[in-house]
Amino acid sequence: MGTIYVARSKALQNWGGDVGLGKNLYKLGYVEDGTAEELLAGGLAGEKDWVVVKTQTADGMDEASLLERLARKEKLVDPTYYPRIRGALGIVKVNLIQVENSMRIRIALETNQEPKDLKVKPADVAQYLINNALG
Repeated sequence: MGTIYVARSKALQNWGGDVGLGKNLYKLGYVEDGTAEELLAGGLAGEKDWVVVKTQTADGMDEASLLERLARKEKLVDPTYYPRIRGALGIVKVNLIQVENSMRIRIALETNQEPKDLKVKPADVAQYLINNALG
């Protein structure tokens, strides 16, 4: 049984802000065996401070198909352009406006009322990415 996960690294987000990518960088991945924490403990994209934000079980999937589905909605960072993250697939530049719009629509459909104030949290971004990757 596989698991889809979303993780973030504070150091990578700071680096993204410095190089013009923006601070909303997240890693979406898939592990077949073990946990995401074990996979990220060795480091990824030159950083070792990865924190798993959210996980969800997903059967019969692979990381390539998940990233392909997610690329339809969000911008995946091409690791060949940035030497620091070379080889790190699945890093996503998230547009918080799209996440907020998705939350507004979901809440309005569930409650039949328009939400007044929304603040997008990392858990909301993670759920948005997982929903879009699963299709």
